[in-house]
Amino acid sequence: MRFNKIIDGKGVALVLTLCVTVGSPHVGTFAQSAQTDITAAVAVAPQYDTTHVYVAPEQFDAFVSSLLATFGGTATKEGVFTVTPTPSSTMSQLVLTPVGSISVFGFKTPVPYPFGVERTGYLVADMDAAINAARVAGADVLVTPFNDPIGRDAIIQWPGGVNTQLYWHTTAPSYKALQTIPENRVYVSPDRAAAFVASYVAFSHGRVISDDGHTPGIEIGKPGETYRRIRIESSFGKLVVFVTDGHLPYPYGREVTGYGVPNLTDTLTKAKAAGVEILVAPYTADQRTSAVVQFPGGYIAEIHSITN
Repeated sequence: MRFNKIIDGKGVALVLTLCVTVGSPHVGTFAQSAQTDITAAVAVAPQYDTTHVYVAPEQFDAFVSSLLATFGGTATKEGVFTVTPTPSSTMSQLVLTPVGSISVFGFKTPVPYPFGVERTGYLVADMDAAINAARVAGADVLVTPFNDPIGRDAIIQWPGGVNTQLYWHTTAPSYKALQTIPENRVYVSPDRAAAFVASYVAFSHGRVISDDGHTPGIEIGKPGETYRRIRIESSFGKLVVFVTDGHLPYPYGREVTGYGVPNLTDTLTKAKAAGVEILVAPYTADQRTSAVVQFPGGYIAEIHSITN
């Protein structure tokens, strides 16, 4: 849910769901049934998709300031709104950085269920078409569409228990394309990985870029071991699936987004000056150097730069 939604004005043409190409036989069964259905391609662009961050009102300004100091960018005017279908009140602000958009909420009232658990807000070009596509792809609609001050919102849950908010606004904004597209980082069990991947790929009209069953375990805090990592790309952006046994050291599994930056050292220097704590010191694996940090207010994120 954000005050930055966009509509194509002409409606959304229905297209045949793309055949799902995957790197592992484990993700094929659901996809084979989903790809025969007619669903809408509803994604807009990655700069309109936001990580949802909930912070205490007293930490709201410090969190926004630390984001801008770390990544650069701008923020919309802070306001207080009702953004749930039942009564509530929250401070709300959208932070637009070159490496990803963040929707910040500081609830002044208790947060109605299931809000606060969704990881990401995805802008869709047509809400009704998106809800239909989600259901066809096997997602559960936890919160049916409702009106917010300037559009409509809903919350869906993918197989594996991953919650995503969908939103649509009546007034179209225009934001610059991102310098780097962030990664939505999702942790699922081996039992639900196939269903999650097939469902998400069918809904997003995306494709599996890689499916590596022997990824270095240092990426999830388990050096000397391996795990399975699946990378997916679509018009919604990038998504990384971490298939694990759940035996994860802190803070892995808590970071919901990975941000790509030109120079990790420079970014961490800015972050530390802004009060950001480094939880996992920089390490190198799979042609990237990464770190995990915690911003004021508690938001945990991965930050990385590509190495050659």
